[in-house]
Amino acid sequence: MSDYDVVLIGEILVEFYCEGPPADGARIGLGFSGDVLNAAAAASAAGARTAILTAVADDQLGDALVDRVRALGVETALIRRVPGGNGAYLLHGDLSGEREFTYWRTGSAASRLGVADIERERAALTGTRALVASGVGSALSDSCRDAILAAARIAADAGAAVVYDPNFRARLTTAERARAALADLAPHCALITPSCPADARALLGTDDPVAAAGAVLALGARAAAVTCGAERVVVTGPDGPLTLPVPTVSGAVDATGAGDVLTGTTAARLALGDPLPTAVRLGIGAASLSVTGRGGTGRIPTLAETRAAAPAGRP
Repeated sequence: MSDYDVVLIGEILVEFYCEGPPADGARIGLGFSGDVLNAAAAASAAGARTAILTAVADDQLGDALVDRVRALGVETALIRRVPGGNGAYLLHGDLSGEREFTYWRTGSAASRLGVADIERERAALTGTRALVASGVGSALSDSCRDAILAAARIAADAGAAVVYDPNFRARLTTAERARAALADLAPHCALITPSCPADARALLGTDDPVAAAGAVLALGARAAAVTCGAERVVVTGPDGPLTLPVPTVSGAVDATGAGDVLTGTTAARLALGDPLPTAVRLGIGAASLSVTGRGGTGRIPTLAETRAAAPAGRP
């Protein structure tokens, strides 16, 4: 029996937030976020036994971060506590009311992950049914990129479904480096979930989701699910192309982490035996509901809610 259904690798961030521009005396809130945490929370809610493989600082903020991971139903045995600081960001409004992000990630605990950390957790990686990683994690450092590639090789060789979200961030890496990471990982992946037009344009050279899906398969991945915002998801795999609608949900307030929720839910359902179209439909349902809460984990729907919201169709 597998220890975990889904293992995710990446960085959990400390979030500081204020309503307006940062200034002396501004009221600051504290939370925890990051694509790996959002996806892990969604995977757990979708019924998967889930764990995050990462490093977290051995301080009070790290303690609170690990507590939050547990509260979201995600297991923490693969989180290594290390000296140093956590990655963090400040979310604030600018003078026009738009959201702005300021990041502190250089030298963070998770950015120092390396192949040795992967070897330490080899048993978990050979036992899991699915592995989830993203371009954000790959871009943190050269050692992180090497670690994620090593984890993907180990998990794929053991029969796990490796799911990769390119999640390109121009402030974190270059398009050239992100394309290289994608090309290295694709042959080990059961599914890649690029966004369109952002990831597709920067990494695959196209604004067309069908062409983007084809480009992903040409890199060696077995399937692609290209997300087109609130419009549709284009799925291409062994059974051919399929376009799935994204349902309209009333009360949307924040799209933060919606793509992460789709990736985490889809990976969980693949791990639990659902066929790809069914897994992606459930991912769409969960993502569509997630926008009704603030922050990446502000609204993680139950599996029953996700099933009710998922677009209808054949498996």
